[in-house]
Amino acid sequence: MAYLLGVVLFALAIFISVCLHEAGHMGTAKAFGMKVTRYFAGFGPTLWSFRRGETEYGLKAIPLGGFVKIVGMTPQDDDVAPADQPRAMWRYPLWKRTVVMSAGSATHFVLGFVVLWLTLFLVGVPNPEALDITRQPATISVAPCVVATEDSAGCGPTDAPSPAKLAGLHDDDVITALDDKPIRSYDDLQKAIRSAKYGPAMVTYQRDGASEQTVVYLVPASRRPLDQQDNPDAKPVDVPALGVVYRIPPGVPTIVTYGPVDSLRQSGMYTGRVFAAMGGAIGRIPEKIPALWNSLSGKPRDPNTPISVVGASRLGGETVEHGAWWLFLNILITLNFFVGVFNLLPLLPLDGGHIAIAWFERFRSWLYARLHRPDPGRVNYLKLMPFTYAVILIFGGFTVLTVAADIVNPITLFSK
Repeated sequence: MAYLLGVVLFALAIFISVCLHEAGHMGTAKAFGMKVTRYFAGFGPTLWSFRRGETEYGLKAIPLGGFVKIVGMTPQDDDVAPADQPRAMWRYPLWKRTVVMSAGSATHFVLGFVVLWLTLFLVGVPNPEALDITRQPATISVAPCVVATEDSAGCGPTDAPSPAKLAGLHDDDVITALDDKPIRSYDDLQKAIRSAKYGPAMVTYQRDGASEQTVVYLVPASRRPLDQQDNPDAKPVDVPALGVVYRIPPGVPTIVTYGPVDSLRQSGMYTGRVFAAMGGAIGRIPEKIPALWNSLSGKPRDPNTPISVVGASRLGGETVEHGAWWLFLNILITLNFFVGVFNLLPLLPLDGGHIAIAWFERFRSWLYARLHRPDPGRVNYLKLMPFTYAVILIFGGFTVLTVAADIVNPITLFSK
């Protein structure tokens, strides 16, 4: 029941954010005096509507987005009444059109930032100090086996049993030395294991306040270098493995909240990191297509592949099922930032495509004036329709592929 609730809540949150995106276009257009004739949430048959002033507002049957109709977005629009010609959007100054077309993405950015601030202030996020393995002691959680590769979903029939488990180590043991080399943090432990040799090694650990020792037999495993853990394209190498993972020490809070002012500062820092990584993430989307296709045949799903609204909603269900509301909100925040950036790409029919054309028109007019040639006027959108249809076809095919992968072989956050 909690899972289903999470799925519904996340899908509803996405629907609301898309509707607010369109409301951003509508609000700025009205503020500048442009004529807005329709604003609807959803697509398909109309379930309910009303008219206020010159705008019809309503709800449609298919909750997969929304739309706003601004009169005269392009000079080629043929449904502009003679009386509305002075208020046609394309007649307005460039800066006003830019504001209107970018208002949808700006709404996503503001929404993501506000939700992030509320999460930090009221809900809480993982304690960064608890997750800082360079400062926390080497408290361990014993794995059942040593998986062959870091991307393995779980123990396989050929995976070696965990050396730590075979040696009698337990969860919450704190390793303090490896072959008499002092271990002060989990980061020290990782580095000591990587620099050790295969075979027997003496482990000194603390359990219930008492210091004990045992011999472990390190086995080989394929792992990315420690300084490239966050790089999915890093080439793995064979290294010794103990069969443990980091465990937050008892008594260290796992979730922390911040004051209202500090939450603003933390939100700004987090937003900066997300935006810095966003460009590279979007640029790597094409190279993830083969992995998405392979996941349809039953191969392990690469956790770094893109997800659709279906996949995001399923992750939302998982987070609610496990009580991880901060993660639910974090996925929603990241999704809003991503949609906002993606929508600004200079491709039709995205908003960024319309903005790019508007600025191209201005630059071309400026250039022709410098060359003492007649102003070429506005871009003919009809000539761009083949390119627009090609973009729609590519995006549509990619969407179908991600939806299929999220249904057949979804990404999961929590082990079953």
